[in-house]
Amino acid sequence: MDFTPVRQYLLGLQDRIVSALEAEGGDTFLTDAWSRDPGGPLEGDGRSRLVEGGALLERGGCNFSHVRGRTMPPSATAHRPELSGAPFEAMGVSLVFHPRNPYVPTVHMNVRMFAALPAGRDPVVWFGGGMDLTPYYGFEEDAAHFHRVNRDALAPFGPALYPRFKAWCDEYFFLKHRNEPRGIGGVFYDDFTEGGFDHGFGLTRAVGDAFLGAYLPILQRRKALPHGERERDFQTYRRGRYVEFNLVFDRGTLFGLQSGGRTESILMSMPPVVTWRYDWAPEAGTPEARLYSDFLRPRDWAGESAA
Repeated sequence: MDFTPVRQYLLGLQDRIVSALEAEGGDTFLTDAWSRDPGGPLEGDGRSRLVEGGALLERGGCNFSHVRGRTMPPSATAHRPELSGAPFEAMGVSLVFHPRNPYVPTVHMNVRMFAALPAGRDPVVWFGGGMDLTPYYGFEEDAAHFHRVNRDALAPFGPALYPRFKAWCDEYFFLKHRNEPRGIGGVFYDDFTEGGFDHGFGLTRAVGDAFLGAYLPILQRRKALPHGERERDFQTYRRGRYVEFNLVFDRGTLFGLQSGGRTESILMSMPPVVTWRYDWAPEAGTPEARLYSDFLRPRDWAGESAA
């Protein structure tokens, strides 16, 4: 099976997203192309695009990777034990943007294809991806906009997918040890094989193509809002939840580390400045408390009127 169209799409998606963020913030992303020597347990290539210390993004990474391995790692066979031990091929684009202004939410997006290559059998191919928003200070109109763009992107593939993928996102990006969501969610799907290769690839393109329309209007509305030390302190505190989720629960991080992936690229999602406090809670009635009471809970954002 020829996966060249998937690779070409992903590289183009990375270019489009990075160009849009460079135009919006004026900060140039570094490009770090890498490759692994053929013949090893993991081979392939990729392109990491990164900005650090920018005026708009304090840290932001948008990675493309295309790898082939001799044996599927445990994180990839948890739901498909019959493929354990098979060679594999995987490629995707993954991004995390940590803005400098606390009123701009952190955003994550990932689209990917995975192919198990069992001997003597056709490849077993599935797609995964999604995007989710992690605000520090919640705005109803931002949350509604983000979810409506996701809903509309999935609509051509059937009305049941957005509610299903939203619920999956709410469940997946939940910090069990904190008993709280990481943010206001979005959509998430994995191991998607329904409708065959063309259907799954088309759906994944729709999600990837929707990212800029979902995030840029929010960034543009909030990037110049004045803020001070209080807002900055809360932002760095809440970033700790992001670190906890990625290192404890995230399947993509686990897959990358278990498969012997490139550590610098895998951990590019980590925020640059983070703080933890012992047994801290916001004072009642504050904007910080409102994040917990009004935003860090599942809501039908796409069906609600923006405030």
